[in-house]
Amino acid sequence: MSYLHVVILALVEGLTEFLPISSTGHLILTSHFLGLTSDDFLKAFQIIIQFGAIMAVVVMYWKRFLKVDINFYKKIAFGSFPVLLAGFLLKDVIDQWLDSTVIVAWSLVIGGIVFVLADMYIKPTQGKHDISVLDSVKIGLIQCIALIPGISRSGATILGAQTLRYEKTSAAEFSFFLAVPTLTAATLYKAWKIRHIIDSTNAPHLIVGIILSFIFAWLAIKGFIAFVSRHGFKWFGFYRIVLGLLVLIYGR
Repeated sequence: MSYLHVVILALVEGLTEFLPISSTGHLILTSHFLGLTSDDFLKAFQIIIQFGAIMAVVVMYWKRFLKVDINFYKKIAFGSFPVLLAGFLLKDVIDQWLDSTVIVAWSLVIGGIVFVLADMYIKPTQGKHDISVLDSVKIGLIQCIALIPGISRSGATILGAQTLRYEKTSAAEFSFFLAVPTLTAATLYKAWKIRHIIDSTNAPHLIVGIILSFIFAWLAIKGFIAFVSRHGFKWFGFYRIVLGLLVLIYGR
């Protein structure tokens, strides 16, 4: 993997991690079209550079994370537990799915259709911002669907909050918060799993990837909130459908 590949993958990760279009799916497709060999390091690299995106959320919302608010942390804990458990139990199956552009493509299309329909027919309750603990569990269960590459973790959590009729900006921000424990756990697990192959030749790739992911994710989050408040989520659905169909037609 060259540093040009690192920059491209970090750009894709940072810009797509918190958008409902699947960062994992985009990384799989990008790696495929760059002709990169799908080995243990590449698979781990795609997960570990998510740490940069995690830090972008923590830094941007540092007041929320440092504030002593037991209820806030309770929501994050209950919302994150289902996908952490499911991810641990299904980790071997998920690793096999990470090689399939077909799974990603169909997930993009199906998820895109659901997003468009949800945005058209499910209207938020005005002023409904504060997600309850019970609803955080429901959203966390829906998040488990995102273990399928191409579904999108942020997409699943946003859709979950949307079906419960929360305001769109609140749905997006809660998705950001749920990402912190979920992606941190995935990053630490992958880093530990490949600890024996990290050396002076590939460690710099990880460091550069994490830093660039942080920068690009910061920019993406700011733009995403502004876009969603004006236009909703349907355009992300249209994008998913078009990209998924293009991959199915031309990408194999």
